[in-house]
Amino acid sequence: MTETRRIVLERIRSALAAAPPEPVQVPRDYERTPALGPGDAERFAEMVSEYRAQVLSVDVASIAPTIATLTGSGALVAIPSDLPREWVNSIRTVGDDLENPLAVTELDRVDAVVTGCALGIAGTGTIVLDAGPTQGRRALTLVPDHHICVVFTDQIVDTVPQAFSALDARRPLTFISGPSATSDIELNRVEGVHGPRTLDVLLVSG
Repeated sequence: MTETRRIVLERIRSALAAAPPEPVQVPRDYERTPALGPGDAERFAEMVSEYRAQVLSVDVASIAPTIATLTGSGALVAIPSDLPREWVNSIRTVGDDLENPLAVTELDRVDAVVTGCALGIAGTGTIVLDAGPTQGRRALTLVPDHHICVVFTDQIVDTVPQAFSALDARRPLTFISGPSATSDIELNRVEGVHGPRTLDVLLVSG
């Protein structure tokens, strides 16, 4: 330790000893009760939009045509092997599963990926994936530049504690709040660094 550093630390210790700070009481009375019904879908849509993601409210019959419109003509779309085929019946798809996983180079070449989700959190506009049904493995949603996620209104909870009450912490959880983005010390925002540059959310009622 340098002499200058030692002097500074001694002065800090002396100041704290003369006037010790009051202990900080952090409230921990979170709402931990599991959700008894669907969360606030309107608030979820509003919060997701705050993250520069597009939210489209659709019914079940409109899932396939909406996805086809978002991907465009001739697009190649990666999907989990257990994704409902009726969601993507009019577009070119390539399946991914644990037994036949797509290579990273193959995932990088697709135009988009379509998945479902484990749940959505209204309070934060967050989508949670846990590698369960319709979601696929983690790499499937991190490599392609465009993620289309189907969220049903009955999958929405209101708070983060409610989400954790419904999730299995032993599963590979991915929390998505808008398109991937980061910024440097000068707050220059860059999107698509750690995941998809574009996020479209289909909010399905019923």
